[in-house]
Amino acid sequence: MKSLLTLAVLATPLLLAACSGKEDLDELALNDTPPEVLFNEGLALRAQGKLRDSTTKFEEIDKLYPYSEYSKKSLVNLAFLNYSRGKYPETVTAARRFVTLYPGDEDSAYMLYLAGQSYFRQMPDITRDQAVTRRAAGAFTELIQRFPESEYAPDAEEKLRIVEDQLAGKEMQVGRYYLKRRNYVAAINRFRAVVVEFQTTRHVEEALFRLTEAYYALGVVNESQTAAAVLGHNYPDTQWYKDAYSLLNKGGYEPSEDSGSWISRAFRSI
Repeated sequence: MKSLLTLAVLATPLLLAACSGKEDLDELALNDTPPEVLFNEGLALRAQGKLRDSTTKFEEIDKLYPYSEYSKKSLVNLAFLNYSRGKYPETVTAARRFVTLYPGDEDSAYMLYLAGQSYFRQMPDITRDQAVTRRAAGAFTELIQRFPESEYAPDAEEKLRIVEDQLAGKEMQVGRYYLKRRNYVAAINRFRAVVVEFQTTRHVEEALFRLTEAYYALGVVNESQTAAAVLGHNYPDTQWYKDAYSLLNKGGYEPSEDSGSWISRAFRSI
């Protein structure tokens, strides 16, 4: 029995070495598979609807043949497959890696589009932090600026309008919160962001009215008058302007634009 135990102990390392050797041989065999073969296998699996297996195959190519032409093509497929499977963080990782490695490639526009779409689909409701929404804006903006003639640019522009409207809406929500609590300076900063950064959104009319309110409450009448005047000049038929005019009129003032005001300059810059 003692001899058998001794043999078993001696045999264990040999068995482990054999298993390890087999894994090494398998890995070596995999490394010997030409990239074009692996790539075609990945495409075949994708065509069969086996998206998970196809993803694994393209990941192998990217690991075994980095910076090769097939690795480049695999990154495009990885971004598409992950997006199709709802794997948005993985989509962004593959897309961003492609754009970093091949910034001038025509597929970079598509990669930026997929990154933007991935962020877009993860946008939270307006009551929550909008970090993902800002990343969506960044990806779509980069696509539009770098590849304005791309087939993806028109949809990116449409999505960017939605994204910016949500970002402006968040600023308005926080601004109203501060205004209600008479923290007028903090409120003004939020409404200012809407006027300066998101001037083409539907929230700018209310932002100008809220600036009229906040500045008036602080006793900064010239800025209050300017906000109301700019509101009336650009949106004369809105209820927001009527309310701003009424607010000033009760104190014996009227809308009057100060051309040196940041509000006036912001609108002249458009």
